[in-house]
Amino acid sequence: PDHDTIATFRRTNRTAIEAAFAQVLLLARETGLLRLGVVSIDGTKIDADASKYRSVRYDRIRALREQLAVDIAKLMDQAEHADVTDRDPQALPEELARRETLKAKLDEACARLEADAKAQAETARPAYEKKKAAYDAKTGRRGRAPKPPDDEPPPDRQISLTDPDSRLMRRSDAHEFRQAYNAQAVVCAEGSQLIVTTDVVATSADAPSFADTVLSMEDTIGLPKTVLADTGYASGQAVRKLREKGIDPLVAIGRPCARRPYDFRPRPAEREPRRITEPWRLAMKDRLETTEAGDLYRRRKQTVEPVFGIIKSIMGFRKFSLRGLAKVTTEWTLVALAYNCKRMARLQAA
Repeated sequence: PDHDTIATFRRTNRTAIEAAFAQVLLLARETGLLRLGVVSIDGTKIDADASKYRSVRYDRIRALREQLAVDIAKLMDQAEHADVTDRDPQALPEELARRETLKAKLDEACARLEADAKAQAETARPAYEKKKAAYDAKTGRRGRAPKPPDDEPPPDRQISLTDPDSRLMRRSDAHEFRQAYNAQAVVCAEGSQLIVTTDVVATSADAPSFADTVLSMEDTIGLPKTVLADTGYASGQAVRKLREKGIDPLVAIGRPCARRPYDFRPRPAEREPRRITEPWRLAMKDRLETTEAGDLYRRRKQTVEPVFGIIKSIMGFRKFSLRGLAKVTTEWTLVALAYNCKRMARLQAA
């Protein structure tokens, strides 16, 4: 099939792709290749089909919209004047249409940024009200009052005009920012290394989608007993949700800062380590220091991280071909389906 046929297939067969993904997992469990006990979760940044140079700041969008409105009004006047003169009437409509199209894109981007800011403010409001109530209840010296959430986007907030759902992300502090998505995968840590569920989020943070990604397995192959996650997934709310469903999360607390014996880079400035005060974090940290939990947690690196390496380096998937969160989610599920089929063939041949 040609490339248009493949592209159309990916866009229009989301339900079939998701059903095939679930059926392959059920087949793996029936044949004994998949045992659902311990799973590992991690995320990787996959480039979007958009350039970071097509991203625009919120303050720049507002300035451009005002300028375009003025330009469009001038072109409309010139078009009316051209109707009664001998000037070529084709040049103006083309220029007018081009600017109106750009203004419509900027209007949509501005509305999206403002809607996202309002949604974030509403999400943060309960926590603010709780802090404000505690502040008002204090007597004596109280310090600075908590700041209410702002429902206006900050001036430097950016959005892509090519793929508005994508975000500027980077893999680590040593890498540049790229227009990307955060592709999530939950992998069996019982030996098969099959991907048991997937998700794509438009944020570099892993913690907000942690619980929902794992719990999405309930409708397909069932829930695991234990889930292993790195420190990026440390969220008290997610841990509570998973435990309520009978899942035991093992989440790393804090990031190790070990240096190589002969590191040529200058030693970074000493920083005071972050104080851990939340009871669940203290309990999780103490638990991971035990031999049993530590040995179990070490499976995480050996299971989920090699899967991303195979998908990127062996299968060659480093960039999405579709645009929009819903479409790239389907594309990521299709990639996971292809990986699982290859992995099952190798396991059966072994």
